[in-house]
Amino acid sequence: MPAHRLFTRQLTLSPLPTIKFLQQPTSPAWVEQAIANLDTILLDHSQCERKAAGVALNLIFRYPSSAKLVRTLTAIAQEELEHFEQVNQWLDRRGIPLAPLAPPPYGAGLRAQIRRQEPDRMLDSLLVSGLIEARSHERLGLLATHCPEPELAQFYRGLMASEARHYGIYWTLATTYFDRPLITERLEELAAIESDLLSSLHPAPRIHS
Repeated sequence: MPAHRLFTRQLTLSPLPTIKFLQQPTSPAWVEQAIANLDTILLDHSQCERKAAGVALNLIFRYPSSAKLVRTLTAIAQEELEHFEQVNQWLDRRGIPLAPLAPPPYGAGLRAQIRRQEPDRMLDSLLVSGLIEARSHERLGLLATHCPEPELAQFYRGLMASEARHYGIYWTLATTYFDRPLITERLEELAAIESDLLSSLHPAPRIHS
């Protein structure tokens, strides 16, 4: 029996965990799709790390007088760029050239929820970033658990802790500048939208498809 069929059967038997802040766990269908398209997932992962660094830098430029935000996100941007380089090294090893990929609706759908007036914009930007990092943590963990290539699985396992710390940092920054009840209410709204955006599997394999 082909390996991917065995893999699918195992997924059916094993429930997927729910990560804090996420209202729904990733479906087994995404894991199957990702494992069947690891080269594309790696290429998309490279782009995700680059975009994550850009998000942190954009927030630094938008809120230069918010000292804690600037200090914290400077470190995040540096770490995201380090991960970008690490994923690119994997692409080199596998002979995969850097190339653009059409993004799934996920990122644009979440960014569309960011309100334009301050201070709502700051709150939404932090929470949306935190949700994306939380989903990344979950999905890298699934790749680490189910990837049939031990060395690549170990690589993803090593990134999991960073992603968990990142979404915790965005949450902490939100609590620095906003009251907890306001954060909780808005996070529930955004988390519902985040889960809805992933309720059907996007045909193109992506980290956030």
